Amino acid sequence: MIAVHFFASIREALGVEHKTFDLPKDVETVEQLITFLAQQHGGTWSEILGKGSVMVAVNHEMAERSARLQAGDEVAFFPPVTGG
Repeated sequence: MIAVHFFASIREALGVEHKTFDLPKDVETVEQLITFLAQQHGGTWSEILGKGSVMVAVNHEMAERSARLQAGDEVAFFPPVTGG
């Protein structure tokens, strides 16, 4: 199983807070996870998660889209944080 969480404006745009499912065997990286989710749910998901500004954490640590995934991981997508 893998747990995927969506925060703030991403959660609002996709209309879902989290998903839990078996990690497909051909999904080994965050980028492949994004592609898988886009194929499952359509254009809005591809548009929102495909933005380079979307931040990703794997198991509570910031990660690149090339980060490797495995069963039991927790992935979070959230918009860029601004300060000021």
